[in-house]
Amino acid sequence: MKPLTHRHTNALIAESSPYLLQHAHNPVQWHAWNDETLQKARNLDRMLLISIGYSACHWCHVMEHETFENEHLAALMNEHFVCIKVDREERPDVDAVYMNAVQLLHGSGGWPLNCFALPDGRPFYGGTYFRPEQWEELLKNIVKLYADSRDLLLEQADQILNGINKSDIIQPVGDEDTFRKEVLEGAMQSFMKNADALNGGSRGAPKFPMADTLRLLQHWAHFSKDTRYKNHLLLTLDRMAAGGIYDQLGGGFARYSVDAAWKIPHFEKMLYDNAQLITVYAEAFRYSGKNEYLTVATETADFILRELTSPEGMFYSALDADSEGEEGKYYVWTRQEFDESVDEDSGLVAEFYGIDEQGYWEDGKNILVRPWSVEEFANKKGIDKDQFGETLNKARIQLLKARSKRTPPALDDKSLTSWNALTIKAMAQLSVMANDKRYLEAAVNAATTIHSKMTQPDGRLSHNYKKGVATINGFLEDYAGMADAALELFQVTGDEVWLVYARKLAEYALQHFYDSADGMFWFTHSSSRDLVARKKELFDNVIPSSNSVMAMVLFKLAAIDGNRKYAAIAASMTRSLTEHIQAHPASFANWAIVYFYHLNSFYEVVVSADEPAAVADALYQDSYPAKMVFRVNDESAVPIFHGRAPDGNLRIFVCSGQQCQAPVATAGEAEQLLLY
Repeated sequence: MKPLTHRHTNALIAESSPYLLQHAHNPVQWHAWNDETLQKARNLDRMLLISIGYSACHWCHVMEHETFENEHLAALMNEHFVCIKVDREERPDVDAVYMNAVQLLHGSGGWPLNCFALPDGRPFYGGTYFRPEQWEELLKNIVKLYADSRDLLLEQADQILNGINKSDIIQPVGDEDTFRKEVLEGAMQSFMKNADALNGGSRGAPKFPMADTLRLLQHWAHFSKDTRYKNHLLLTLDRMAAGGIYDQLGGGFARYSVDAAWKIPHFEKMLYDNAQLITVYAEAFRYSGKNEYLTVATETADFILRELTSPEGMFYSALDADSEGEEGKYYVWTRQEFDESVDEDSGLVAEFYGIDEQGYWEDGKNILVRPWSVEEFANKKGIDKDQFGETLNKARIQLLKARSKRTPPALDDKSLTSWNALTIKAMAQLSVMANDKRYLEAAVNAATTIHSKMTQPDGRLSHNYKKGVATINGFLEDYAGMADAALELFQVTGDEVWLVYARKLAEYALQHFYDSADGMFWFTHSSSRDLVARKKELFDNVIPSSNSVMAMVLFKLAAIDGNRKYAAIAASMTRSLTEHIQAHPASFANWAIVYFYHLNSFYEVVVSADEPAAVADALYQDSYPAKMVFRVNDESAVPIFHGRAPDGNLRIFVCSGQQCQAPVATAGEAEQLLLY
């Protein structure tokens, strides 16, 4: 077989990012974002054209095929610009600056993100997807402006940069500003005004599975005892799990649904969504007792283990939406394909999955949905529930086998520390909820790789990892996320190596990311010099903001160690966001959870015994959400363990703020002390 030849090859061929490699044979002379490229633009006095996307982005693919593979348009770009391709997942710092610029210009942003900047990197214009004819006209206009009216572009760039620098300003509050329950009451009342009472989630479309808002709902439902919040939480979880956004055969969630009913997914599957939704459904199982939620959590975890886990035990980033150039082709079914794959009661199984009815999509194709439970469907059809369940399990195996013969979506096989951290935390949690050590083994394997191969002796982290190589320094999200995951591993395993690791990461972040002027953390390391602006990540979006996770980490470490400095920083950070939490809870949901924990409702539970695991696991599974559970089976220097080494009897200490109540001897007695 002759090797594949390409007419064009650009500098991206030397990169490891699947997204960058997708563009390595474009006629555009793409460069990666690095010092050499930026210096080239300055030397040539040539504008930067910065195009940002990610491997699973459908419209990024569209613009590549329409525009960046166009020889004429590529020639225009090459002649007048230094063209840079950025994987926004590898370089979230670059993405944050230029996304901010486009949002200031247009009020919104998205990917592909295409931004024009002066040779020094200051952005002056940008947008998202452009059709080829729009792109050509825009390029010519910008080239003319740069030649004839450069002062206008300089003025525009200065205004945008000023806006970028002002967008992250937070006014620190005084110590006298206390935590108030009415802040959360107001926030949750505001949140419910936009609730979709029919389909769950927020009103309208598209619909995103926002993990932090779901966890916030659960916390408030537990504490307030108001059934409106519980009902909306369960409605949302039920509708999501029954819709096409959830892969009814293979487990795992798509990025979002394009409709209001969770039916029609935008088919890419992202690691960060699925990791967080494992946590959401596992915690919802703990809260509600509904076994269906544990099933969703385990099926999603199994999807990650099966399709997004590297030989080294790290977790890959994403599966594409497209296969063979068609969005969703891997996942949808014609009735004929479905019937040919199921050899028993295919008509009944097809009806269960909504084929040709609720699941019908377009062009004779169906998205598998689940409009009813097995019990509801069996009652409707007058058949035995258990027998139909067996039929359904057999059919699912057959359908998965048939689907596996199709061309699969492309895999983004890079591993990111921050996204791995979310997955490590979720797998550790699920191992206890599901009593399945496979998930804990996966969590420990990934964490061990990050600890041993991506962390320097002084605590410096790497952001990315692929085939044994890490090339990008870590961002705040990596330090905060990995410290949070390590604290979860410390709870679940009792191994103090993870507590030591969390402390090291937190201390490194304080030394190299903390801004004492406003008490928040920069997103980039103090040594970072290649961006025109240094950003702070404050908004909780599809992933919690790195600052809110850092506040959570410092709060938890203070609870374990009694570290007053950490406690003060965490409290100050959270109080500074009070107005934002109250006014925009959906955008500050993880902050709101941290706010909960400062309302004297957070407990540290210490289980002291020669064999503490069984009791610690039982207390970990207790529905009270604002707690950490620790296990001590030997002498330990951990402050909260002082004086609580095993003495031959089971002793359970329920503590808050380092103050512990008298020990009790059973898990049931301890649960009675976990009161709001």
